[in-house]
Amino acid sequence: MSRAYDEQAIALAGVFQAASLVEQIATRGMVPQNNFETSLASIFNTNPENTEAIFGGTHDLPFNLSIGFRNLDELLNKSRAEQNQDVVRYALSLLHLQKKLSKRPDLLQVISERIDQITQQARYFSESDGDVLDNPAVFTHPSVIANLASLYQDTLSTFNFRIQVTGEPRHLQNAENAAKIRALLLAGIRASILWKQVGGKRWHLLFFKSRLRPSIRRITRKG
Repeated sequence: MSRAYDEQAIALAGVFQAASLVEQIATRGMVPQNNFETSLASIFNTNPENTEAIFGGTHDLPFNLSIGFRNLDELLNKSRAEQNQDVVRYALSLLHLQKKLSKRPDLLQVISERIDQITQQARYFSESDGDVLDNPAVFTHPSVIANLASLYQDTLSTFNFRIQVTGEPRHLQNAENAAKIRALLLAGIRASILWKQVGGKRWHLLFFKSRLRPSIRRITRKG
């Protein structure tokens, strides 16, 4: 079962990374570029060879999902007082929102079609003729982010349950930051869908902590 636990750890790290990046933009107005690129690029990797490929491949996974693994590790190993409660709240809210989305095949179809359209747009900004996924920086182009934000608003924002993001008003009121936050929430939903696909369940966070810890150590090469 270790493979299944590894996949669940990767997917959950994807959720927590998106949640953490949302918190960072809301409170600081900036995020590490590599983690930002990784999270947004994952939205477009809809036919991966394996779970690791969604976030850049096995070799780069510890770096690409470093923020996600760090926050997940804090959830599993530290007391509640030591955790960033906003990040935990966003992550759990993403898992809850994904569950609601799973009951709306019409919205899932819209999301799939719009992602295909935005992929074509991203190719326009790519300087290479190869696979657009080989250049994840294109997914952070302002026009791509704006379209991802619009997709989030048109679909996931229509639910009665909404993720309430808190932070510094000067960052939250900035239009570019608001678009980045919505795009990252969409990335968090993508990771939440992956978490479900690889067998993850919310109660695992309470009872399967001892099984996730070895996977995190193995993936991040912490021994």
